[in-house]
Amino acid sequence: MRRFVTLAFLLLFTIPFGISISGCSKSSPITYCSGSSGPIVGQATTVTLTPKIFGISMNFAQIGQVSAPSASDCKGTAVTISSYTYGIFDANGKATMTIADVVPSGANAGRLCAGTWNRNSGGGIADFTTCNPTNQAGTVYVVATGNGANSNPLPIFIHPVVTSVVLGNATPTANCSTDPATDPSSNCCPLAAQATVIAPPYSPNSCLSQGQTGQLVARVYAGTTNITCQVGHLSYAAQTAGVFTIDENGVATAQAPGSSVVSATIANASSSAGFFSTCPPVSIALSIPNTNNVTSVVVNQNNLQPINSIVKDMNGTILTGLNLEFVSTTPSTIPAASTGSVTPSFPGAAQITAVCQPPTCNPSSFNQIGLLGNGLPVTSNPITVTTPGTNSTLLYIASTQSRYLVPVDFTTSAIGAPVKLPYVPNSMVISTDGSNIYMGSATELMIVSGTSNSLTKEDITVAGNVLAVSPDGTTLVITDPVRQLIYLYNATSNSLSAPSQGGVGSHAQFSPDSQTVYITTGTVTTPASPGTPATSTTPATPPTPAIITPGNTLLVHSTFTGWSTIDLGAPSSDVAVTEPSVGAYLAGANTTGRSYCSANVSTTGAPLTNNFFPLADTTGVATDRISATNDGLHILGATTTNLVDFGFPSASLPPVPASGAPQGACPVPVPANYFTSSRTSTTTAPLSGITATAINGIVPASNSSVAFVTYAGTGGVLPVYTPVASGAGSVTNVPLLQVTGQAAPVAPVAGVISSDNSTIYVGTTGDNSVHLINRTTLTDDTTKTIAPNLPQNINGADQPGTIATPNLIVQHPKKLQS
Repeated sequence: MRRFVTLAFLLLFTIPFGISISGCSKSSPITYCSGSSGPIVGQATTVTLTPKIFGISMNFAQIGQVSAPSASDCKGTAVTISSYTYGIFDANGKATMTIADVVPSGANAGRLCAGTWNRNSGGGIADFTTCNPTNQAGTVYVVATGNGANSNPLPIFIHPVVTSVVLGNATPTANCSTDPATDPSSNCCPLAAQATVIAPPYSPNSCLSQGQTGQLVARVYAGTTNITCQVGHLSYAAQTAGVFTIDENGVATAQAPGSSVVSATIANASSSAGFFSTCPPVSIALSIPNTNNVTSVVVNQNNLQPINSIVKDMNGTILTGLNLEFVSTTPSTIPAASTGSVTPSFPGAAQITAVCQPPTCNPSSFNQIGLLGNGLPVTSNPITVTTPGTNSTLLYIASTQSRYLVPVDFTTSAIGAPVKLPYVPNSMVISTDGSNIYMGSATELMIVSGTSNSLTKEDITVAGNVLAVSPDGTTLVITDPVRQLIYLYNATSNSLSAPSQGGVGSHAQFSPDSQTVYITTGTVTTPASPGTPATSTTPATPPTPAIITPGNTLLVHSTFTGWSTIDLGAPSSDVAVTEPSVGAYLAGANTTGRSYCSANVSTTGAPLTNNFFPLADTTGVATDRISATNDGLHILGATTTNLVDFGFPSASLPPVPASGAPQGACPVPVPANYFTSSRTSTTTAPLSGITATAINGIVPASNSSVAFVTYAGTGGVLPVYTPVASGAGSVTNVPLLQVTGQAAPVAPVAGVISSDNSTIYVGTTGDNSVHLINRTTLTDDTTKTIAPNLPQNINGADQPGTIATPNLIVQHPKKLQS
């Protein structure tokens, strides 16, 4: 019986157990990390708090938060721990709360206090809600514990409130006690001693070449007290992207020319600590590939021609990846591609240059422009491209005395149907692509399509004279003599592209890259007159434009620096942008040159007072109108009695800059073929055979072979100047011939030259016609003279029997019909 009971007992308990064992046979077996015992795979063995070495920096009484810990098992696989307990210890591993405190557990576990948390405050005040400062500086360590695993000790740096961070030079080890800095090479501070010296210290007021590295060195202050060794690790960031990069160790790597403010972050607060400079380019050398640095080339129409560019900084380092702008002096015929090549679309000639133009290349903060050469433009030597052949021309003829615009298409030699305008124009310019003709008036801006020969838009918000259109066709300069305002008008959106400026503009010209426009100003001495119709006793008087007396102010607008108002100290009547566009020359009683470089350059790193577009040349020679030849060899000026040729040396390839060359040289070295230091000659050629009351313009050919002068007065000839590379050129008076049955021509008042430089078109008084001058033979062909027959408009009424003088002329190339 006893055996039975025992057997029954065993069966009762062992059978279910066996069944239980059998039922668990499908579960995963326990896997140990090593062998048959010890840590189990999937069980937390490591808890990590970050940043491990750099820790957290906190001002007195500041509240912070430990980042969420991460846990892993013995195989490095992430595991989840539902909650952690936090403790805070000193360097000896002893628990402490006198310097900093941490919420040990609960919803706010890991919350830090640079002082001590309130505990058992009573009065309904919850624990761990008030951080009470102890104003004790030092370093403590937070440890997180979860599922039996402890984290690494996370350093917490407690210090007085940081008021500033300043980048500076490295600290000699001997000066650590008096002038500590975050310089790993000096081992001044405990945290710095843990770091590896990866790069030499970066020295302010110096630059690093592209690809070079430098360790940023900073000093941290609470008021005037240096607390660098108390604050722990600083994090840095560049304000301007692309100039340099900074790693977690504070090592900066120069990326692209320019300078940027460096922001330092400590104790959850950022401060502008200083700036970093990547050495700017000092030379951009353009040449034709596989030609041993040849700088001129003949390229047939529609053929692609690559251009080599080598950019070097002051240390001779070849720079790559720069955002250069490639520009052409005649983009209507030979445009430059952004990749540094040309594909001529029409016969003609052009100079191609490359510009490193801030802010897209070599940028700087506004108050550091010019420091170490950053923030300044650099221009290359020019490449001369000639495309042989001839093309046809689309010519547009108008008058400041008529409401009609006459198009002429020379592929058919037919005068097109006149376009009737709503108002008498006072000015006319054409976009580079020929798509739009912009005409100003006292009432509105009028836009005529160059494709359909029809009026496409009227804008009454911008009345006045159109002085210039940018080469890229996006911006117009318009001056309103009545409201005394100057506008930059966005031709794409039909709105103002910059705030208007007070004043009256007389002339304007853009740089070839469309980034800068120079505007001479003046005062209206005689308002525009609409004229008076004839009566039984008095003849009609034609309308007259406003007379503007030159003023002492030059306005310049740059996409980088905005508007600059420059007091010239004397009146200026005209402006010509140099080629390459390193500045501009101004006509006046003393012809002067203005550089595109900022003056008053700081060499100390302190903010500087910018002197934009400073005086760079003073000639002592008077001019009324002025122009620049595309070859960069001549600035041509004229008065009513003389033509003046300011000669300059040829722009060759820039020399290789020597190591340690002066920083910030601008322009360097080739663009300095302009301005006082390099001007080789100043010659004067009399404008004999004419009696001029005013010079209207000087128009050079795009290939710089000739330039002609238009004027008001008498003479019956067109003065054409043929410049030479060095010394005085010669003036040829081309007779303007009378067409049978018409009045004799008196004076050429306006003109243009065809894009292929084969024909000069001039509008003349006397016969009120347009004469075609053969540029090669310098002869007037009366069989080609155009009579646009523009009806004069007086006081708003057209006078069919009175013909206006064609004094507004623009042109655009057109392919010859096959």
